Amino acid sequence: MQINPIQLKNQNNIINNYRAKDENIMQYFDYGVSAKNMKKRFDDLRNQSFERLELTKALIQLNQNWDAPPSTLGNIERLNDKNSVVVLGGQQAGLLTGPMYTVNKIISIIKYAKQQEEHLQVPVIPVFWIAGEDHDFDEINHIYMPSGDQMKKHVFPRHTIDKMPVSDISIQKDKLYKWLKNIFVHLQETQYTKDLYQTINDCLEQSDSYVDFFARLIFSLFQDEGLVLVDSGSEVVRRLENDHFTTLIHKQAEISTGVYGVWQDLKRCGYAVDLDLQPNNGHLYFYINNERILLNRTDSGYWIGKNDEIKLSTEELIEIAQNSPDRLSNNVISRPLMQELLFPTLAFIGGPGEISYWSTLKPAFNTLELKMPPVIPRLSMTYVDSYTFKLTEKYNLKLEEIIHKGVKEQKDHWLNEKIEPPVEEITMEIKNKIEAVHKPLRDIAHQLGDDLGSIGEKNLYFLHENIDFLEKRILNKIKAQYKQELSEFNKVNIMLHPFGGLQERVWNPLLFFNQFGKQFIKELLSRPMSFDENHFLINL
Repeated sequence: MQINPIQLKNQNNIINNYRAKDENIMQYFDYGVSAKNMKKRFDDLRNQSFERLELTKALIQLNQNWDAPPSTLGNIERLNDKNSVVVLGGQQAGLLTGPMYTVNKIISIIKYAKQQEEHLQVPVIPVFWIAGEDHDFDEINHIYMPSGDQMKKHVFPRHTIDKMPVSDISIQKDKLYKWLKNIFVHLQETQYTKDLYQTINDCLEQSDSYVDFFARLIFSLFQDEGLVLVDSGSEVVRRLENDHFTTLIHKQAEISTGVYGVWQDLKRCGYAVDLDLQPNNGHLYFYINNERILLNRTDSGYWIGKNDEIKLSTEELIEIAQNSPDRLSNNVISRPLMQELLFPTLAFIGGPGEISYWSTLKPAFNTLELKMPPVIPRLSMTYVDSYTFKLTEKYNLKLEEIIHKGVKEQKDHWLNEKIEPPVEEITMEIKNKIEAVHKPLRDIAHQLGDDLGSIGEKNLYFLHENIDFLEKRILNKIKAQYKQELSEFNKVNIMLHPFGGLQERVWNPLLFFNQFGKQFIKELLSRPMSFDENHFLINL
């Protein structure tokens, strides 16, 4: 395994300026990311109080339900140490873990926790927050697999209530077994395929929900790292949140006004933050018939559904928070606040999109007399298997350029070099000559009337069209001669620049586990990687 840092281009302004520690964006965060700031953050956390005993009881119950390894249960017990802290990040429970960035984020959490434990000499526990309360099943119900030199989307078809949380969706095992079997049909069999298939089937067999399936699969991949999982949609977690929900309800006006103001300020400064905010947003969801309804607050103090599905007074909502907290859940703004209230969070690990919307949250944390934890950009990685690497060498392709731009330019250039004489140049030359020879005839037609002049122009168009037709047939014939080579270019492109973006946002880790087994994750965790770098090339 070779690991080489590269510089990503075309990222959003916020993440670029954040990595550069530009004051224009750093003013929206409470901490930087230096070692000195981590020590300051740890000292600040010692002034906060946490319900550690209740938290550890809930985490043990949750993680034991998923047959967590001993390393995880041991780390949960360490949370009872008043000096212990956590490094936290999260994601939705995607099928077969979801895109590769989910695994990359977990690797980041584990690595950063280890680094900070060594630096601070206190227990630092890696915690992954499964966003089980999220309800967009279409975001997690599919994976992509290679199909020749193309990509095929494999969707697991399941009818769900539009806004039902993923934690509440039961698994249709028979259909999912069939879907999984079809996925493996498209995999090239290796020495790892059989065991991988059995591991996934075992995880599925013991799961009742998609969150269960996700959690068990994650534990099968990260057995010895002490990773702690938490399902935000679990009733066990909800019971820890009643007082915190009450706090968020009381502070709604200050939170919403502050976040909205910073969001507007960021827009004026040219920073695009993908949020849809209004000053009256409640930043809480309410459950009605298994659906999550986003709440807003009216000028008269009532909490209403976005489409008037519910109307509650503040007193009624507080009573629900205290006695039935499972009927409430957080949105993208209140979730980080809830995480901060539950966990002694040394640092939050986030992707570019998360860091973007976290830039609006400082006033929300400060309203609760808290500081926003240091926000650490997760490790971003592109994995290059030996077959893909050999193809890049065969065609003299530069990996970094492919990741940024794909292979189209190089492929077109390679093909043009094979065409002698150059068909496109000859075609253009012929068109120009025909147009020049044809011009006197068109001039006569125009002199005799606009209608005949129009026919003359159309006649030239048909001549060009016939030339284009012949050019296309010639090029198709040439491409057929080089079908294998062009297919190899396409294979490189879909592996390293799928859909014009980063590999980690599209491909599922199943491809890599099938080729290299689970041990490549263990090796990656053992290698030093700096969080100051914004992308890594991993040659497997």
